[in-house]
Amino acid sequence: MKTIIVGGVAGGMSAATRLRRLDETADIIVFERGHYVSFANCGLPYYVGGVITERSNLLLQTPESLSARFRLDVRVDHEVTAIDRAAKTVTVRQTQTGAETVESYDRLILAAGALARTGITPAGLATRTLRTVDDVDHITALLAAVTGQASAVVIGAGFIGLEAVENLVHRGVHVTLVEFGSQVFGPFDAEMAAPIFDELLVQGVDVRLNTTVVASADGGVELSDGSVVPADLVIDSVGVLPDTSLAARAGITIGASGGIAVDGSQQTNDPSIYAVGDGVEKIDAIDENPTLITMAGLANRHGRATADSIAGEPASAAPALGTAILGLFGLTAAMVGWSEKRLVRAGRAHRVVHTHPASHATYYPGAEGMSMKLLIDPATDAILGAQIVGGSGVDKRIDILATAMTGALTASALTRLELAYAPQYSSAKDPINQLGYVAENLAAGTTRALQWHELAAARAAGAVLVDVRSAGEFAAGNIPGAINVPLDELRDRLDELPDAPLIVHCQVGQRGHTAARILSQSGFDVQNLDGGYRTWTAGETSLSLTPARATNSERIPA
Repeated sequence: MKTIIVGGVAGGMSAATRLRRLDETADIIVFERGHYVSFANCGLPYYVGGVITERSNLLLQTPESLSARFRLDVRVDHEVTAIDRAAKTVTVRQTQTGAETVESYDRLILAAGALARTGITPAGLATRTLRTVDDVDHITALLAAVTGQASAVVIGAGFIGLEAVENLVHRGVHVTLVEFGSQVFGPFDAEMAAPIFDELLVQGVDVRLNTTVVASADGGVELSDGSVVPADLVIDSVGVLPDTSLAARAGITIGASGGIAVDGSQQTNDPSIYAVGDGVEKIDAIDENPTLITMAGLANRHGRATADSIAGEPASAAPALGTAILGLFGLTAAMVGWSEKRLVRAGRAHRVVHTHPASHATYYPGAEGMSMKLLIDPATDAILGAQIVGGSGVDKRIDILATAMTGALTASALTRLELAYAPQYSSAKDPINQLGYVAENLAAGTTRALQWHELAAARAAGAVLVDVRSAGEFAAGNIPGAINVPLDELRDRLDELPDAPLIVHCQVGQRGHTAARILSQSGFDVQNLDGGYRTWTAGETSLSLTPARATNSERIPA
């Protein structure tokens, strides 16, 4: 059997090496249009920033090493330009000479990946993406040639844009971050992205939200707000689109999401052709519909599954959760599943839990805070998604939640997870258990909760806000119009509270829960402000960054 793989890196090389391990006799050819067949895409920004010091460390394998270890025929600088499905051949162009050849196949794997979005930046503006080794070579050479402090504009505040910002700052570059939307890190909900925005400002980044680049200017670029900012370098990181042109020309089905449609074994509508990687649809674990998720882990997993299918050992690909993580100046931001704004767009009912635990026992030195958000199906108690931002321990907790979702554990079942504890690693009630306790209380009706973005409407309808923090905490900052009755005094001051619906809150939600239990058992109509003053403050910060032209439903989840 002869298998041709179009594209290397994660998906293509995972398929090639797995297929060789399963079949020593297979004839395997890999065509890669670039000059590098296997390199660390995710490490590229860190080479720009000097965190990875050796360029050679980015180059994981070469055609020679792959030939020696796996007996693969890897041909770089070769682009597959056409597929003849009837003849089972591909046309291949040598990119440096233009020479064309035709190669036959028994099985074909498409792993072309994704391309940078076009049409976002103005025509004629010289930009660079941060997706290839050639990109980082160009960027580092340009910055090295600048006399004095260099300036850069990064367009797009997603994963790659934020990683580019961090590493340019590490390199001593003055950075302007330009984002079309009203928040940084669009995959997050607004209140969860607020700490990321704050950290960018602390690091001296000039963040321009609700803004686009409109033109080149002398020594820089002109923005849609009318300002001109300096730019020795412009990095375009507005996002990617699946590279499906080759497949589409060959009559391979392209799904509604824009990616190549495949079945559970990564097979296209042509039984001899498979597809993997960023250009391919995945099945979403939440709604079981095809979607686009561009993650290296999924590309590797699906490349392996494709090889299994070709070798006669098919295994259906698991649905994708979209688990992802970002590091930024010591902060870690991670997510799994759907965000609240995506649930709102889909019209899907959901329950929200915010907590603000420490990474480990606070009496042990070095504990760092984190903010956690859990999204739950109110009918089934299923976990629909989660977001966490903070210091150490974020990665550990998001992986636990991803595992819980894979195993179909309910939100309340998080209370029963037996997790490793020592004071330098966690608390006796791990932050994951704490999420479960809050979720269980809500599911059982022990507590009723109100979200930060629902507070204004509730107060307009007559509800009274009661701040149960200490007098000192209240004086340091409070929600305007709140009544301050510290929790330890609450039982003795019940007669001071009005006969009206009450909303209680503390700093992060725990004392508010206790106050709500006291009040509800004393006959009051009461709700606890989920996540307390900290979540409300983050949410209000996000609203202040949103342009007035947006409607309320566009700015925040309903």
